Amino acid sequence: MTTLSDFTLPRLDGQPQALADYAGKLVMVVNTASKCGLTPQYEGLERLWQTYGDRGLVVLGFPCNQFGEQEPGEAREIAEFCEMNYGVSFPLFAKLEVNGEAASPLYTWLKQDFPGEIEWNFAKFLIGRDGRVAARFAPGVTPDELESEIRAAL
Repeated sequence: MTTLSDFTLPRLDGQPQALADYAGKLVMVVNTASKCGLTPQYEGLERLWQTYGDRGLVVLGFPCNQFGEQEPGEAREIAEFCEMNYGVSFPLFAKLEVNGEAASPLYTWLKQDFPGEIEWNFAKFLIGRDGRVAARFAPGVTPDELESEIRAAL
């Protein structure tokens, strides 16, 4: 059975990152964008990472330009924007696609137990400590709204 640990993806700096490094953690996977009405969710995601990281939460951001071309920048621009505007320190990965024929295998796997196309930027998946998808949340669900669920899973 496939788990999060079966994937390796490039970080924003181009270096490969084995997601097996996050085995045993509670992981939130989010497709992100810098020029979206939901972009301020970066702040809440960073707060969750800072608050619960030492208890086992990992937030992973996956920039995506599939929705209204709201992530047009190159890796350096994305990193600078996220750090300067929202103080993002959680891991960011190279841009990928979440829907369609070119969808990343990670997102194909994420949607197996929670089917349907990703609706927009900032869709969230919560991966349990067992490496399996535990929940899916729509883009409009804010990080703050997920805090009690995260605390319960930790």
